[in-house]
Amino acid sequence: MQSPPEQITFPQASADRPPEIIMLDVGGMKCAGCVKAVENQLIQHPGVISATVNLATEVAKVEVESSVELTDLATKLTEAGFPSQLRQSQQQLEPHPGSTTTSTAAGPVKSPVERQREETKRRYRRMAIATTLLLLSATGHLEHFSGVTIPGLSNIWFHWGLATVALVGPGREILVDGWRGLRRNAPNMNTLVGLGTLTAYLASFIALVVPGLGWECFFDEPVMLVGFILLGRTLEQQARGRAASALHSLIALQPTLARLIAPESADLLNQSAPSYTEIPASQVKVGEWLQVLPGEKIPVDGEVVAGQTTINEAMLTGEAMPVLKQPGDRVAAGSLNQSGAIALKATRTGADTTLAQIITLVEDAQTRKAPIQGLADTVAGYFTYGVMALSSLTFLFWYFIGIRLWPELLVHSGSVMGHAMDQAMNSAMELSQTTSPLLLSMKLAIAVLVIACPCALGLATPTAILVGSGIGAERGLLIRGGDILEKVHQLDTVVFDKTGTLTTGHPTVTDWVSLQPNLSHTDLLQIAATVESGARHPLAEAILQQARQQNLPLLPAQNFQTAPGQGVSARVTDQQVVLGTADWLEEQEIIVCNDVLVQTQACASAGKTVVFVAIDKTLAGWIAVQDTLRSDARETVAQLQQMGLQVKVITGAQSEAAAAIAQPLGLATEDILANVRPEGKAAAIAQLQAQGQRVAMVGDGINDAPALAQADIGISLHSGTDVAIETAGIVLMRDRLIDVVESIRLSKATFNKIQQNLFWAFAYNVLGIPVAAGILLPALGILLSPATAGAFMAFSSVSVVTNSLLLRSTFSTSESG
Repeated sequence: MQSPPEQITFPQASADRPPEIIMLDVGGMKCAGCVKAVENQLIQHPGVISATVNLATEVAKVEVESSVELTDLATKLTEAGFPSQLRQSQQQLEPHPGSTTTSTAAGPVKSPVERQREETKRRYRRMAIATTLLLLSATGHLEHFSGVTIPGLSNIWFHWGLATVALVGPGREILVDGWRGLRRNAPNMNTLVGLGTLTAYLASFIALVVPGLGWECFFDEPVMLVGFILLGRTLEQQARGRAASALHSLIALQPTLARLIAPESADLLNQSAPSYTEIPASQVKVGEWLQVLPGEKIPVDGEVVAGQTTINEAMLTGEAMPVLKQPGDRVAAGSLNQSGAIALKATRTGADTTLAQIITLVEDAQTRKAPIQGLADTVAGYFTYGVMALSSLTFLFWYFIGIRLWPELLVHSGSVMGHAMDQAMNSAMELSQTTSPLLLSMKLAIAVLVIACPCALGLATPTAILVGSGIGAERGLLIRGGDILEKVHQLDTVVFDKTGTLTTGHPTVTDWVSLQPNLSHTDLLQIAATVESGARHPLAEAILQQARQQNLPLLPAQNFQTAPGQGVSARVTDQQVVLGTADWLEEQEIIVCNDVLVQTQACASAGKTVVFVAIDKTLAGWIAVQDTLRSDARETVAQLQQMGLQVKVITGAQSEAAAAIAQPLGLATEDILANVRPEGKAAAIAQLQAQGQRVAMVGDGINDAPALAQADIGISLHSGTDVAIETAGIVLMRDRLIDVVESIRLSKATFNKIQQNLFWAFAYNVLGIPVAAGILLPALGILLSPATAGAFMAFSSVSVVTNSLLLRSTFSTSESG
């Protein structure tokens, strides 16, 4: 019989403990420049301590002082052109599958899922119109390629009409948003595209109405630019949706309804259907009793009080095998009841349930940036200004200098890349066609505007984190953010706590020996169990379990005291009893003679932990307790070593007992750090760091929390204590030691994707902008038409998101290998 692990808990913000962390859903962001603008808007608001904005998830995480009026932040962003709202709890956002909105004082508030759904519909409509216009434009050129003439479609005024409809229809949002960004001194990707399309349209219109200038018309450029941009954004949005699918799946698991019953009705589960009241799951209170039928989701975290069933907990642990649940076992919200009707008592509800906390953790992880993103953020703040400056310089160079240096380009400019339709429109497919210096310079400047892609910079990190954290959530590996991923990538040492981490945490008593003639072995065990009843430690549980097996009742005791990692004491029947290590007893001025130490040496060498018992300052006996290694401990250590990581074990046990685990784990004796007290674990980690090592600490207990915090990366098993889980950067929900390997592999794979994405985003702009500016034109006669440049820009973002999605197949392949 298995019980789910203890729940994750997180520090809660309160009115008397500023600062407070809030989440905002932010719309209208198109690129990294928008992200920077939103962050600047938030940081400049009085009372805001810090702000982190994620382009992929469209979420802002803001740390504020308690005096800040939260709705003012959303209002400020909305007025700045980024429609925003405070994020509500998911239970409030979607109280029922058929309801997608809730109401606030300001009016109805739509859930992020509903807003994304509406935006997708609008995007598809705009893309459909743009595609139709593009097809009509292409059809108008059939006579130049196939000799087929369609009356009216080849007319230049018809193409003017197509370009006009493209700008006032599907392209209108691009132009309006670009102008707003420019007006509020925060130009974005739409500003660049808008400037490019408008310039191409106006130049063509002037050429149309003033034919004496000798300019060519290129009305296809605005049509193609709008079409390619919208197509790229639609594909990008779809890819981002797939990247966020794991989080959406978690959110969908949240139950909406609960069946409330009276406690006395629980006995009727197997006899008849008890009367119940159906209420929203978000309104269940701790202590209330609920009925759950087969096929239903568990509405809240609780404890089974009646009935027996099997529960599918794959949503929490990634394990598809159902788990048997009986009275006394714990169940988690969102898990699926499979086989029998049960009654449960609610222990955690609402935002306190394990599922809600996992969702919060994953959302937080997707918001936190990796430090490597800092360069991209810095560039993004000035990117659009730089591109506009480069575009202006491109125009000035070619108009005043370039054309005079290479006048032959005016004759051969007909061989530009992606310009076939424009040339066809003007009957200029022949290389002898002469191009106006102004038009050539303008086309190069437009190409620079539209090829630059700040969006790829903004998506490089968050999409990879989105996919990586989603994969982790599906497999029970909760990684807290991009900063954790980057640190994992730098690790070279992994340190394991022994008891409860490398071992099962369920030791058993193997020997107990009395050293006083008037004290029987049974009496020694009974007294020791009485003292240990005031402690919460695996060794204490082992001694208590042995006493229960011997049917030994606990004695009256008082004044319980615990020295973590050293021992416990209490007064038992007017005698002061002390249990602990030999060193700790000596600190209490209790002598542990050499004969006894020699006597216990064999137990210690066999990997057993020896607990000494003293009564009234006199050594009374000792108890040997042995814990077994987890079944996957050896494989875990071996795989970490294969990854090039150094593995060490830290424990408070004696050297002999600690060394006994070195051989089965394949570790050298010097890799075992023994006799380390709880307060010394953090110091031991710090010493390794002082030697230049990047250290991950794997633990599960209260004693491990300081070391988890000290380490570069803390990894906690989900069965561990709340404080250990809160301190750790990675939480292993499946409670399997081998998941230490999986979490490190996933972190490294995700970070590699971040590096690839950033390299591509920077390389694309570094190489693409010079080509668009005409660097290859003098030597090779190659330049990009504005439409081709726009297509490259649109698909650069798609490529970054698609590369992030490949992480799923890459990680699965490497895992199977």
